[in-house]
Amino acid sequence: MTIDLFSDNDFIKRLWNLTLPLAFQALMLALVAACDAVMLGRVEQDAMAAVSLATQIQFIQNMVLSAVTGSIGILGSQYWGKGDKATLHKIFGMSIRIAVVISLCFFISCSFFPRQLMMIFASDENLISIGAGYLRIAGYSYLLTGISQCYLGTMRISGHADRCALISSGAVIINIILNGIFIFGFFGLPAMGAIGAAFATLIARVIELGAAVISSLQKDFIRLNFKDLFVRDHLLALDYVRCGLPIAGAALFWGVGFTSYTAFMGHLGPDAAAANSVAAVVRDLMCCVCDGISAAGGIIIGNELGAGNLDRGKLYGNRIAKLSVIVGIFSTIIILLVTPLVVNFMILTATARSYLIGMMVIMAFYMIGRAINTIVINGIFGAGGDTLFDVYSLAVCMWCIAVPLAFLGAFVFKWPVLAVYACTCLDECGKLPWVFHHYKKYKWVKDLTR
Repeated sequence: MTIDLFSDNDFIKRLWNLTLPLAFQALMLALVAACDAVMLGRVEQDAMAAVSLATQIQFIQNMVLSAVTGSIGILGSQYWGKGDKATLHKIFGMSIRIAVVISLCFFISCSFFPRQLMMIFASDENLISIGAGYLRIAGYSYLLTGISQCYLGTMRISGHADRCALISSGAVIINIILNGIFIFGFFGLPAMGAIGAAFATLIARVIELGAAVISSLQKDFIRLNFKDLFVRDHLLALDYVRCGLPIAGAALFWGVGFTSYTAFMGHLGPDAAAANSVAAVVRDLMCCVCDGISAAGGIIIGNELGAGNLDRGKLYGNRIAKLSVIVGIFSTIIILLVTPLVVNFMILTATARSYLIGMMVIMAFYMIGRAINTIVINGIFGAGGDTLFDVYSLAVCMWCIAVPLAFLGAFVFKWPVLAVYACTCLDECGKLPWVFHHYKKYKWVKDLTR
């Protein structure tokens, strides 16, 4: 397996050159949540837990927007592989229109109904109050997120993944620096705690969008022309919907399901919410590698399929599927090794610390399924437009098994916190046999271009 995987230097070079900036970009984005948790955790446990719960709103927005950016990735990478830049312009404009509507809805919800949103995730009044204050300010940043993601998604598939990573990483670094200044009150500013984290996020998003727009004006970049916003192409729109709707359905299934897990843990008390917040940060950091490989693999396979090289696309898919297993095992080992460091660093109550130890061990083995499913479903299947499978697998494994068990355990049977947490990890492991069976059908080996 290893010889076959690493024997093609050209393939390895292409995969590495894409994976490195994309994984780094994912890592930098995850570091924002990590720094929020660490900095707020050094101030107050409730502030850390409240912001972690409040950012679930942005998590849901990102899930909805993934249908937009996913369509860019699938159709865009194939048309780029075919050399059809005119159609890529149309896809870009179409995506911007949809992203603006989505972002506006989330902005209105956070600005006018922050307390109601927080009550979904927590019953503790202090957590609700802190989280609502965060959402009122951070909601303005949600207006910009959709537009910037369309710009960055287009850069990613058109040969500028390094610039995309540079912009996102720069915004993250600015966000982290401003977090420290606003949360702790450096340079004579008042210490703002959770509110400071919201201001830092807003400023970073403004800078990110500005950098993306300026970059797109340079030579060889796909820039947004005003006319692209109003172009109507019926056949392309149908292709876009065929790719995007299953992604939207899967994203909503997954996003709402994952948010439900967070809500269940939040209702089990501040200690459970705090431990889950820290575990979620570690999980997101560990997912950066598989997210990077998934995105890079999807682009490489999509380029080959769009260019009509179906056999080569299938070969690359086989190699990346093997790589997903290696990444999953590697992630498990790393999480087990860092557990003592994470537990001893965070300022938590004794109860929250004991919860965190158990969650880290459970999550370590969950990561095998998470890595394989992310790379195979999102990367390989998505490259050929085989996006409906994800909806089916989530409907069964998450919504018929994991979510009901976690809900019953938390609110009906009153199971221990770690038992409820284990239920929230069942879906990724349960999908594995199904994923491998579907992979062998090779429905994803398909040219979607016209």
